[in-house]
Parts: sequence; structure tokens; C-alpha cells
Amino acid sequence: MGRTEYYYDPSAPKANTLIPASNLLVVDDSGAILLQRRRDTGQWALPGGAQDIGETATECAVRECLEETGITAEVTGFLGVYTDPNHIVAYTDGEIRQQHETTYIGRPTGGAPTVNDEADGVRFIQPADLGRYDIHPSMRLQIGNYLSGAYPHLG
Repeated sequence: MGRTEYYYDPSAPKANTLIPASNLLVVDDSGAILLQRRRDTGQWALPGGAQDIGETATECAVRECLEETGITAEVTGFLGVYTDPNHIVAYTDGEIRQQHETTYIGRPTGGAPTVNDEADGVRFIQPADLGRYDIHPSMRLQIGNYLSGAYPHLG
């Protein structure tokens, strides 16, 4: 299923769903941040996705990280809640979501970066190198909050 992201775009369609999702900003011992290149948009992003019934938000973040990157991680902190009504994601099946993400900070505990059906690139990236990557503005905000220590973000 394809998707199109709208960020402060007046031509964005009106949202018809609000789904809780969790992201995990994983930082290794060298300070590098785990990112995946999404197959559906081609942009680099934190691992994350929709929460399933029966799991907590932190369990969702850990599960999504493993599924999307091959990295097992544990949650070590809370980055923030990101619920910007100007960030809309339209899916080809007609679902149009307003952003609703809870983002956690974590550290890797096992696994290896692995491509899969959702990500065609997975790697740890040093903060100084982030400018060379096509990262969606909403992800840049979250990474920027972490790097500047401006968290928890409550918005």
C-alpha cells in the first residue's frame, strides 16, 4: 500500500482517522541514530508504526523497530508526543491519517541492520551526517529534539 505525506500543505486531504503509533529513536554507543529508508516514500525515518490492540505503546515501538530494521532494542527514555494536525498521511486505500506518534528513546541490544518489505535501507547514522539524508521534516523535528535535549516534546 502506497502513501503520500503532507506537511503544512494546504492541498492536503482532510484526515478521516487518528491511529496511535509509536516510534523508537535508537542510539548506539557511538551516538549514531538508527534510521530506515522507507520503501513507500524513499525517505529516511525512525522505525515506528501503528499500535496493535493488546500491546502497550512501548511494546509497539520495540516491535516496530525489530520488524522494520532487524535491530532488537530496549526503551531507555521518552522523547515526546507528536500530534500535529498539519501532518497528514494519505494511503492508497483511502485512509487519511492525522499524525499521532509517541516517540521513545532506546538503545540496541541485538540484531543487525536488515532490509525488508518496508525498508530498503537500514543504518546507524552519525548526527553530523544527517544533513546528507532525505529525512521527512516531522522526523527531523523528533531527531532535533533529541539532539538538542529539547524533550519531552508535548504537542
